[in-house]
Amino acid sequence: MKLVLFDCDGTLVDSQHVIVAAMTRAFARAELALPPREAVLGIVGLSLVEAMRRLGDDDPHFPAERLADLYREAFRELRTEPGFFEPLFPGVRGVLDKLSAREDVLLGIATGKSQRGVAAVLGHHGLDGRFVTIQTADDAPSKPHPAMVLQAMAATGVHAEDTVLIGDTSFDMVMARAAGARAIGVTWGYHPRETLRQSGAERLVSDADTLVGVIDEMWEPVA
Repeated sequence: MKLVLFDCDGTLVDSQHVIVAAMTRAFARAELALPPREAVLGIVGLSLVEAMRRLGDDDPHFPAERLADLYREAFRELRTEPGFFEPLFPGVRGVLDKLSAREDVLLGIATGKSQRGVAAVLGHHGLDGRFVTIQTADDAPSKPHPAMVLQAMAATGVHAEDTVLIGDTSFDMVMARAAGARAIGVTWGYHPRETLRQSGAERLVSDADTLVGVIDEMWEPVA
């Protein structure tokens, strides 16, 4: 049995616009200058408090926890507003359809989102029940700590050599490697391809339609 773990933001769904909008509200309410868009998207995948700490350059006086609370509040508001949209990236639904139909594959999620946030995404896109393990920032230390991957493997009984994580950030790649799992970087997300490669991506994928084939190639026996 193989375990295929997916990151959420930047890998399954394109949430950059709502993330930036929520950050904009949070920093405005805290009366702080919003960091550049590139910096905001660069911390996607981390747990919220850790993300805010990085945006504050790890200044011990930076109000990371307050900003995290303000961000959660802003995101909840945005979710109820007309025009809210977290679309699946092109081709992602087809990948999930193919993999979930196979008897030799289990699907999981490892994300910096909360369980509530993941449930909202899956419910909106009709993906409930596709993933047998969902590991979030509610349940483990922030990426790149390997706990999410280790917990997913423990929950499914799948060994590290039979586990692959698919993600769009260096945090995902480092997390997978630290857990002994394999790592595929997708280039449609929020970190540059060279950053993904340097962080441990075994393969890079730029088109979701090729992803299933790349996964299969990784597990082909060596002649």
